[in-house]
Amino acid sequence: MSFKNKVVIVTGASSGIGAATAVEFSSQGAKVIMVGRNETKLTKVASKCSHPLVLLADMAKDEDVKRIVDQTIKKFGQIDIVVNNAGLSRNGGLLEDNIMEAYDTIMNVNVRGLVYLTSLAAPYLAKTKGNVVNISSAAAFFTPPIAGAISYYISKAAVCHFGACAAAELAPYGIRVNTVSPGPVKTDLFENCNIDIKYKDFEKLVALGRVSEPKEIADVILFLASDKAKGITGSDFLADNGMVIKRG
Repeated sequence: MSFKNKVVIVTGASSGIGAATAVEFSSQGAKVIMVGRNETKLTKVASKCSHPLVLLADMAKDEDVKRIVDQTIKKFGQIDIVVNNAGLSRNGGLLEDNIMEAYDTIMNVNVRGLVYLTSLAAPYLAKTKGNVVNISSAAAFFTPPIAGAISYYISKAAVCHFGACAAAELAPYGIRVNTVSPGPVKTDLFENCNIDIKYKDFEKLVALGRVSEPKEIADVILFLASDKAKGITGSDFLADNGMVIKRG
């Protein structure tokens, strides 16, 4: 899967799945735009890539999302692939005072920013017959085990449905849109969100009894973005170690 001279935007590229994806695309010859909020972590990941464009940006801010596309076009003149990976979580249950704060924070990044970036990139993707890969979660298929996680689960269900709707709308322009829904992956999501969960605890919740490494998800993303998947659009690929079948 060569991505030589392909221009790839990866959001949430400072760690976890986004970082692994940026490194893998770069290793395959892509010109990678790494987007994130943590400059220290972005710089560390960028050192593993070949001359990436590193952009500090908050996906919850419209002006930042627009700047991502503007600076990409200014530097490279095209967009071939968008990986909408940025995401976060916050605790807030329906019987708690902070439910709307948690909901707005999560939805603005996990859904609104994703939709806006896709919309702004779409005219350029139409020119290159490019594609979009959205990162959702196996959480989209469940009800949350704890009440405070409701907004995160809603957001990931929205990402899945957006992927299908966007695929249908953009297909006439030659743009493919697919979604990857990972199960538990060893990232710093919980640490960043101050959620006390141990990845070891997930092993008993999945059929294969293991937790994925970020590169495993990156491999799926690169496949879907490649010409090997040129006939695939509107799909939702579960990469969950059998979490969905385990929970039934």
